[in-house]
Amino acid sequence: MQQLLLELAPPPPPTLENFSPGKNGAALKALRGALEDGERFVFLWGLSGSGKTHLLRGFAGAVGARRAAAYMQASNTDWNRAGGLEVAAVDEVARLDDSGQIALFDLCNRLRGAGGALAASGEAPPAQLALRPDLRSRLASGIVLQLHPLSDEDKAAALYAHAAERGIALDGELIRYLLTHFDRDMGTQIAALDALDRYSLQRKRPITLPLLKEALGLLDAARR
Repeated sequence: MQQLLLELAPPPPPTLENFSPGKNGAALKALRGALEDGERFVFLWGLSGSGKTHLLRGFAGAVGARRAAAYMQASNTDWNRAGGLEVAAVDEVARLDDSGQIALFDLCNRLRGAGGALAASGEAPPAQLALRPDLRSRLASGIVLQLHPLSDEDKAAALYAHAAERGIALDGELIRYLLTHFDRDMGTQIAALDALDRYSLQRKRPITLPLLKEALGLLDAARR
């Protein structure tokens, strides 16, 4: 039933604007600075679910048509297309093989020399990753920041803020239900809330916990 609900409102594409920072405001500031006049190399590290991929995708997407930019997964990248990049976002660098590490090292040098910007990520700081020493040095040459997963309080605040932007009044009981009955990543949470908003408009009823349970019940019945 969760899948059917989310099909009505897929999660929005990740941007720097729709990232819920919690304790990670410094990371947002560093990434925006890298695209302007700040330090141009940023390395983000943290556990899975802390927001690394969202921020790197948002970083690459924030450039628009002004400069050549790309988000790249370290383990699944055609490094031949990296030659013309001015802004690069490289996710999970610890998964790079030997040739990938050499390619990223060369990309770091080219971007640093040409005034480009790089954001990269891993589950630990560069010094603790099993990478070539020269690559670890390049990745650590800028700003290195740890990302912290959102607490339940952070997620609730983000849902309240998103609802307020859409003119939706939520109560704490509904927020708690969303957090305990859906995947806990913010993309899923926002998608569920947006789907519920659409359902409430169709039914011309306010958003309440009974309305959410009704929508889920109907969708579950339709799935059988």
